[in-house]
Amino acid sequence: MLNSPVNTAKEVLGLNVQETNGLIDALREGLNVESFELLRKRLGWTRSEMAEVLHIPERTLVRRFEEGRLKSEESQRLLRLARVVSSGEMLFARSGKLGIWLLEPARALGGNRPVDYFDTDVGAEEVEDLLGRLAHGVIT
Repeated sequence: MLNSPVNTAKEVLGLNVQETNGLIDALREGLNVESFELLRKRLGWTRSEMAEVLHIPERTLVRRFEEGRLKSEESQRLLRLARVVSSGEMLFARSGKLGIWLLEPARALGGNRPVDYFDTDVGAEEVEDLLGRLAHGVIT
């Protein structure tokens, strides 16, 4: 992982929680759809791309926007993506191409796209580790 992200995952999502318990409560309740939109815009993705990455069917996403809140599992996947984004922003800050990189196949991930790893914590950690290696010039 990178040493000091530009923003924390909570900041990337626009969450105003100071303690871990507050974050846990917010995740259990389901994050507000504004958090989804903040991250989507930050990455320069369409709603369809975000829905695909977060494994939310588009019709379900429309319902979530009507309700104003994601479900707990969806919120946890959104937070996982935000963690990776907060790590990757240091590396891609100047180019603004993090959103593009996440969608492209990576040789270091066996030709898989980094976003294909976000369905598990282990996969997201692997992408964070790859970002760290790239930031330190260790190309794999």
